[in-house]
Order: sequence, then structure tokens, then C-alpha cells
Amino acid sequence: MFQITSRIRCLTLLLAGFATLAGCQSSSLEDMSAFGDSAKTVEDDSAVAFYKNDELITTGKLQFQEKNYGKSYAIYKRAVAVFPQDPAAWLGFAASSDMIGRFDSSDRAYLQLSRMIGNTPVYYNNIGYSHLLRGELPKARRYFLKAYELDPTNETTARNLELMKNSVHVAQR
Repeated sequence: MFQITSRIRCLTLLLAGFATLAGCQSSSLEDMSAFGDSAKTVEDDSAVAFYKNDELITTGKLQFQEKNYGKSYAIYKRAVAVFPQDPAAWLGFAASSDMIGRFDSSDRAYLQLSRMIGNTPVYYNNIGYSHLLRGELPKARRYFLKAYELDPTNETTARNLELMKNSVHVAQR
């Protein structure tokens, strides 16, 4: 008798747990994932063999914007392997590498980019920001000034120069 009521209790608790889980799915939580980032960023595309032209770049940008730099690094690494002549793939790979401190990878990417888009404000701003992250302020300033010379109205360059100016006032530890 005791075993039967114990089993009924367990079964009742189990069914109540399932009902609770089913009731948790509301439309306001559908965009959330268990990892804290949005549900759009957790789709598994690792087994995909064919990529639309911009699928990897779009996914990499989304991960980067969500500050999932490790994920964006992995996606852009795949993108440069699939599309080695695409400067957007190399820019994303370089920026993601910088954000996770993989400066060896970003240096390799900037070498590739110098051949593709070398004398542009985009290139100089990105490589300058890389050196800013490394704490190499004189190098960063040189690159930002090259970008400024090419396009004095570029807002990114202005923000980078302002950021660098503010970095000089912060104590080094």
C-alpha cells in the first residue's frame, strides 16, 4: 500500500512538473536563449556544407554585435576559409580576433587586408583600433591619423581619435 501511494505521488509530481514547463512558454520569452544572448544567435550551423554568399558574414556580424566575440571569431574563421577573397570576412575575422585578444590571428588578417583594401579609412581605423587594444597608443594614433588624412569627415575616425585621447588620460596599471 505504501509503495503504491508513493508511486502515485511521484507520478503526480512528475506530471505537475511537465505542466509547469509547458506553461512557461509565453510569447515574451521566445526570443531568449539559455545562454543570455538572443535566440537568433544560438542556431547550430556547424554541419552546413553550402553557404549562401553572405550567410556566414551576416551570422558573424550578428554574433559580433551581440558581443559574442568567441562565436563571431569561429564564424569569421570559417568565412575566410570559404571566401578567402572577401574583405568583409577578413575585417570581421580581424575585429573578432582583436576582441578576444588573438592578436596573432588579427595580424595575419590585417596583412591580407593590406593587399585588398590597404589604403582606405576602414583599414586604418581597424588596424589602429587593434593597436589601441594592445596598448600601443603611438601606433594606433599613426593609423587613425592616416584614416583622418584620407577622409576628415569620417565619424568612425573621429570617435577613434577621441577614444585614444581619453585613453591617454587613464592610468596604466
